[in-house]
Amino acid sequence: MLIAFNKPFGVVCKFRPEQGRRTLADFISIPDVYPAGRLDADSEGLLLLTDSGVLQARISSPRNKLPKVYWVQVEGEPTAAALLALRTGIALSDFRTQPADARLIDAPNLWPRDPPIRQRAKIPTSWLELTLREGKNRQVRRMTASTGFPTLRLVRARVGRVSVEGLAPGEWREIDAGSPWAQI
Repeated sequence: MLIAFNKPFGVVCKFRPEQGRRTLADFISIPDVYPAGRLDADSEGLLLLTDSGVLQARISSPRNKLPKVYWVQVEGEPTAAALLALRTGIALSDFRTQPADARLIDAPNLWPRDPPIRQRAKIPTSWLELTLREGKNRQVRRMTASTGFPTLRLVRARVGRVSVEGLAPGEWREIDAGSPWAQI
């Protein structure tokens, strides 16, 4: 079984209750499914869940280099040098990132975030599409911050062939095992 879930902002990627916080159990009541990868509580978008350990490993293991596409709203207007740094890899304090596909995009048509991001009258924002084939803790946020353009909003749009398209925050759908979408 493979489930595509649009994780809302503020939801913790676990099923066990956590006082004062929403968890996956508030949205998904299917027994014995587990996240294949994680999204921080302050990130939104596509989270895949499965009851198959083999599929979970295939989705989450960096060895498989499964592309994960993120839409990232950043503070400021990224320069050509910042985009080049993202594309060639960035030395962070504990590791060097692999090269990412990085490009400026128009603001995607997204659901409103609750709470909304902060707006600053004199500082514009921009949207990037980043495609990573690895996934370390808070990696996208650390990458954009290191280039001088901190992340304001982070939405995972796609994992492999599976997209968040058509799912409102908190909604999920089961991916038919025979579907090409399930062929992660």
